[in-house]
Amino acid sequence: MSDWDIIIIGSGMGGATLASSLAPSGARVLILERGERLLPSAMDRDADAIFRTGHFRPDEMWLDASDTPFSPGNYYMVGGNSKFYGAALIRYRAEDFAPIRHQGGTTPGWPIAYDTLEPFYTQAERLYQVRGASGEDPTEPARSGAYPHPPVPDEPDVVRLRRAFEAQGLHPASVPLGVDLERWLGGGATAWDGHPDTCGGKLDAETAIDAALAHPNVALKTGTRVDRIVTGPDGAVTGLDVTGPDGPQRLTARLYALAAGAVQSAALLLRSASDAFPSGVANRSDQVGRNFMNHNCSAVLALHPFRRNRAVYQKTLMINDFYLAGGPGGTPLGNVQMLGKITGPILAATTNLPRMAAGWIAARSLDLYAMSEDLPDPESRVTLKGDQIRLDWKRSNWETHLALVAKLKLVLRKAGFPIVVSQAFDRRTPSHQCGTARMGADPNASVTNTFGQCHDHKNLFITDASVLPTSAAVNPALTIAALALRTGQHIRQTHFTAAPATVSA
Repeated sequence: MSDWDIIIIGSGMGGATLASSLAPSGARVLILERGERLLPSAMDRDADAIFRTGHFRPDEMWLDASDTPFSPGNYYMVGGNSKFYGAALIRYRAEDFAPIRHQGGTTPGWPIAYDTLEPFYTQAERLYQVRGASGEDPTEPARSGAYPHPPVPDEPDVVRLRRAFEAQGLHPASVPLGVDLERWLGGGATAWDGHPDTCGGKLDAETAIDAALAHPNVALKTGTRVDRIVTGPDGAVTGLDVTGPDGPQRLTARLYALAAGAVQSAALLLRSASDAFPSGVANRSDQVGRNFMNHNCSAVLALHPFRRNRAVYQKTLMINDFYLAGGPGGTPLGNVQMLGKITGPILAATTNLPRMAAGWIAARSLDLYAMSEDLPDPESRVTLKGDQIRLDWKRSNWETHLALVAKLKLVLRKAGFPIVVSQAFDRRTPSHQCGTARMGADPNASVTNTFGQCHDHKNLFITDASVLPTSAAVNPALTIAALALRTGQHIRQTHFTAAPATVSA
C-alpha cells in the first residue's frame, strides 16, 4: 500500500492551491517543501537586508549560457516565491489564449480557451480574497463573479497620477491584489512588493497551505528536498527519493504532483533520467526544460524635482491601454502597473547611486513596472551541467518592450513629470518564470495535457508555471492558481470520486 494518496512537491502557488482543492476530499495528501516556515524577524522590513545583503536569498548558484554562475533570486520556504510577491492577482486577458502577433513573432495560443478557465479564476479570487474592481479596464475579460472585496485604495499621489492618465484618454484600473492592507501596515509602514510576509498581510500561497492543513488528512513535511522521481518500466511513477530531517528515504503515493517552479520542476524531471527514460521523466517529446519564458520588465521612475511622493505602498494602479495594441501595426505592447514604493535604501541597494542621491530621488519618484510578453523559444531552456542548473534564457520580443517603455515615458511626461528614467531587469530577478513543461494535445510536442497530467506518466501531474504555453504580459500567479484548481477538480472526479466539489478557502 502507498504511503499517501497524493504527494505534492512544492508549496508555492501551484502546489498550495492544489492541496487546498484536494483537502476536502478526504484523500491522504502530503506536501513536500525543501524550505521551512518563514518566521517573523527584524529583517522583514529592513530594505538593506532584503535588497542589498540578500538575507532571505538561498545560497544557490545557477549557470548562464556561458557557464557563468549567478544568483537566481528564487526563494525556498513554505509559500515559495509568493512570500515575496507583489500580490498582483490578474487574470490573463481572453485574447491571450489565442495566437497573437507581436513584433517579435506570433504566440502559439493555448489548447484551452479563456472560458474553460474562467470558473477557476473566480474560485481562485475567492481563495486568495482578491481586492479589485470590475468595469475600469477595457481589456478585462468576462467574469462569472464579483471580486470578494473592494480594491485597495489609491494613496493621494497615486490618485493624482490616475487623474493625469484619465486626462490623456487612458483607462487606469485598480490592480487586483491579494492584500489585507490593515494587517500588512500593522506590521510596518512599507510596501509589500518584494518584502517577505510574516504577518499574514499578503494572501500568498501559505494562505492556501494553512487552509489545506485545517483538514486532518493533509500533512506538510518541510526541510525535505526531492532528489529523484522514480519510475517503473511501464511509465508509472513509483516513488520519490527525498532527503530530509530523517535522512534519505523513499516516499510512495498513488499520485504525484510536481509544483517546484518552472526551473526546478524541469531540473528535477531531467535529473530523474533512467534506463527506461534516458532523456528524463516526462520527456519523450524532448520538451522538458524548453520554451523557458521570463517576462521582459523594466522599472520606470517618474520624478518631479519640486513634488514629493508621500505614498507608502503605492501598488494599486495599472493601465492596459497598450496591452492588445499600441505598437507598430497595431501589435500589443504589454501591461503597466505601479511598483511597490521604492525607498532610498531600496534604490541605493539596487543601483550604484550614493544613499543621499538615492534618497532624494526616491522621495520624489512615482515608480512603475512595465511588463511585456516573452515569446516561447525551444532553444530558451533549462538543462543540467552535472547536478547544477544551467539556464540559457534567450530573451525575445525585446523591441516590443522598448516600445512599451518609450510609450510609458511619453505618457508620464505628459502627466507632468519632467524626468523619467528606466532600468531593465535581468536574469537575477525572477520575473515570472514559466513554460518549461508546457501543456498541449500532442504528446510529441508537449509535456502534459490540459489538466497538467503528464503524457508519459499518468499518475504524475504538474501544477506550476511550467505548463503555461505562453507568458502573456501580466503576473501569472492567479493563472497558476486557476489551473491548479482545475487540475484538483479533475483529480477529485477521476481518482477520488467520493470528493465533494468544493474548494477549501
